[in-house]
Amino acid sequence: MKSVLVDYGAGNIHSVHKALLRSGLDVTVSHDPAQAEEAAALILPGQGHFGQVMRSFRDSGFEPLVRRHIESGRPFLGICVGLQLLLEGSEEAPRVAGLGILPGTVKRFPAGSTVPQMGWNSLHKHGDSPLLEGVEDGSYVYYANSYYADLEIDGSVPAMSGAYTTYGGVRFLGALSRGTLHATQFHPEKSQRVGLAILANFSRLVRAGAPEAA
Repeated sequence: MKSVLVDYGAGNIHSVHKALLRSGLDVTVSHDPAQAEEAAALILPGQGHFGQVMRSFRDSGFEPLVRRHIESGRPFLGICVGLQLLLEGSEEAPRVAGLGILPGTVKRFPAGSTVPQMGWNSLHKHGDSPLLEGVEDGSYVYYANSYYADLEIDGSVPAMSGAYTTYGGVRFLGALSRGTLHATQFHPEKSQRVGLAILANFSRLVRAGAPEAA
């Protein structure tokens, strides 16, 4: 089964698709939930305003499919706002509910911080995330965000691993893994060698979980 990069009109699809292919993942782009029903893995990108992105995602018809996919235990990767959508909501759009798959709220960096954060920032690993296997602690990846997911490893989400970074005096999650659910606040497709290594890890996880006949 092919993996599917979800095209709901709110992500840097071309760059993400190209990077996934380079990482070795057998992936196709689809804007039709029916075509992604049996996908080996789903990748949910996202960039822009939380409210607009969430509305576009819900209008696309992909929400029930994404929920079923995650509940089934098949691999999932959220990128940037694709991570933030997994939470309960965001200060950027207080009246727009997130998916609530993970507890917590997306918060804005404190007053006085230069936003958006655009550029390279380090990752400091916490726990044993398979998404970050072989990635050196302190490696730099590329961010473009004004908001961050406010949740803690070993806190509100049991059995979660990942990596933290710091910006604007705030320590926050740069990457997370919980079972087959993975997400990054940074853009792996823009993070050069380290980003491709992370996507290659995801590709390996997808292949490891695929049926033998696939």
